[in-house]
Amino acid sequence: MSSAVHDGQIIVIDDEEIVRESMMQTLQLEGYDAIAFENPLAAIAECSKSWRGVIICDVRMHGMDGLEVLQQVLDIDPEIPVIMFSGHSDIAIAIQAIRMGAYDFLEKTDDPQHHLNTVQRAWKKRQLVLENRALRQVIQGQHEIDNRLVGQTASMLRLRQTVLQLAQVDVDLIINGATGTGKEVVAQCLHDFSPRAKKAFVALNCGALTESLIESELFGHEAGAFTGAQKKRIGKIEYASGGTLFLDEIESMPASLQVRLLRVLQERTLQRLGGNADIDVDIRVIAASKIDLRDAADQGTFREDLYYRLNVARIDIPSLDQRKADIPVLFSYFAEQANQRFARESQAVPAPLLRQLSMQSWPGNVRELRNAAERWVLGLPSAHESSVDTDFNQATKEGNLDELLASYEEGVILAALKANKGHVELTAQALDIPRKKLYLRMKKYGLDRSDFTAD
Repeated sequence: MSSAVHDGQIIVIDDEEIVRESMMQTLQLEGYDAIAFENPLAAIAECSKSWRGVIICDVRMHGMDGLEVLQQVLDIDPEIPVIMFSGHSDIAIAIQAIRMGAYDFLEKTDDPQHHLNTVQRAWKKRQLVLENRALRQVIQGQHEIDNRLVGQTASMLRLRQTVLQLAQVDVDLIINGATGTGKEVVAQCLHDFSPRAKKAFVALNCGALTESLIESELFGHEAGAFTGAQKKRIGKIEYASGGTLFLDEIESMPASLQVRLLRVLQERTLQRLGGNADIDVDIRVIAASKIDLRDAADQGTFREDLYYRLNVARIDIPSLDQRKADIPVLFSYFAEQANQRFARESQAVPAPLLRQLSMQSWPGNVRELRNAAERWVLGLPSAHESSVDTDFNQATKEGNLDELLASYEEGVILAALKANKGHVELTAQALDIPRKKLYLRMKKYGLDRSDFTAD
């Protein structure tokens, strides 16, 4: 048996063992990950809209016939290729199967190479279907995500690209970022732009609950599991099945629960408190932390095996101090949201105030800036704790022309690079400046053309 070289499975459904084994051997020798089923229902359970495979199904079987299997598979996803397989030349059944949506109809007596050629075409079609779906999702998400992860600095452009890419990859991951940077917003985007979007997004802050409460919240419990547990309760993990579980401040999770969570991630099963039955769960886990979990694992305060199990991918969110050029657009965005929320008339944020805000440090990050924008809309004094004078009224009277012009210039260059997808020559032409001058300006503002090019 050779190792699989094709991404995805080929499922063979037949009630004759010799046929299953023969077909599996042929497929595996060609580098396919082939798996055989005698029970059609078990095979159907493997299918989903994101399943990367092809089904070969016998037409005549005991119990459920092939046409019924075909219909149930197409009900899950009408674009899963189902190749009907028969030991008899039955034109009427073949026509019916094709009309129902079968990819092709083969006879078991056909040349094996003909079987393989058909499987190869069906497999390629399935990969193309899934790639096109992912591309449509990315294109649609590109417009929506701009209004959810706001900012035009290079770091935010990279963040949005990373989120859209990882949304299509069904792996567990870690989000790292300081308090207030928007870790839950990023997690919600990963869910909303993923194939799991129609299922539940369940969030739990591990630092907000005691050990006993967090265990019950995560795993649920059976009736009588402990004093006061009068009824069975579904936990967050089980409730999130089919969707996404977001665990914020995971560094606060007690060690005993880290062990139980690791088992869930490895086995994709759980046991409720007070129960013995293993319950299957289909979840994507997104863990967030304000500390570096790699360092915590090295120091022994976080399980190393759990860290590696979660760290299939990682997203680092920049702090507001690392993207100060985004402060004016963020503050204006939050101010407009506050105007709508509090039914206030929209008003432009004065440039001197935006300059003043950009000079400050924001330890509370985006959350603190949003609060400041709401206070400004309501006419309240700033609550920002800083040695810099942050009185809103005073700030609007001050200004620095050089800084304002630099901020404006950076924004113009950003917009031009984005419009021309990072093409330097076209961008220079659009701005009517020499290419060398554009390179110097890009270096000055830390702009990289690769952040704007289409993959």
